Amino acid sequence: MAAEEEAAPLSGVGWAAGPEAAPSGWSVITTSVEGNAANLGSKGFGHKGGYLCVSTAAPDPAVPIVTDVQVLSDRSPQPTGYTRAPEFPEPRSGVSRKKRLYVRLQPRGAAETAVFDIKVSAKSRAVPQYMKVGEMGGFAIWCKKGALPKRSPPPVPKPRTVSLGLKQLSLTDVEQQTPEKPVARSISRRASITLHNSADDGSSIYNLSAMDGVPFTLHPKFERGPKSDSNAILSDLTVKSLADIEKEYNYTFVVERTAAARLPPSIC
Repeated sequence: MAAEEEAAPLSGVGWAAGPEAAPSGWSVITTSVEGNAANLGSKGFGHKGGYLCVSTAAPDPAVPIVTDVQVLSDRSPQPTGYTRAPEFPEPRSGVSRKKRLYVRLQPRGAAETAVFDIKVSAKSRAVPQYMKVGEMGGFAIWCKKGALPKRSPPPVPKPRTVSLGLKQLSLTDVEQQTPEKPVARSISRRASITLHNSADDGSSIYNLSAMDGVPFTLHPKFERGPKSDSNAILSDLTVKSLADIEKEYNYTFVVERTAAARLPPSIC
């Protein structure tokens, strides 16, 4: 079986009028298993000479290979899926053919078995590990079949697996786990509130104004003076109680009441 896997299957089986008639790439079977001349043409093809020839397939999936060989009489119909073996040179018209050689070709990728070798022997001779396909020109034709080696499929990259922990993560979890940066003390309370809201809601980022985050300080003009000046200002202030304020601003409305009490003048 190892020898079959190392050998290349045949890509063609044909007939050649002579050893020199086979085209380039074809091997002529000139001797039988017994070592005699394997000339099949005088009895089988109606020619003075004739030899079987084979070609070996290249290791290319697009090249068809031979999967079966049959030897039939000229009265038998051509089997379905088979083609007549080529002859070199082309056969002459009007020449009788008592036996015909048919081969079945299939793409290498679609075939499971193939023909790896052809041998010729005497009719009474058995060839071990070979299958007899017929007789031609006083000889028996044998072919050696075998299974094609299984081609390993191209390596498939292993899919990357995502752990359960990564699947459960979300943007919200990342935001909650990210520590917030401390806000500087010089930033105004409004800016701090805005930044805090922005961290909670991503849509608030677009609501920030140009003044958010700018440190707030008073102009020196409006800053308080020395402590002595503030005491001088406070010394001018007068503190009044509620009774003093009511006494100072007490108004009895005597004039208004007197005017209201007067009777209107009588009309004479």
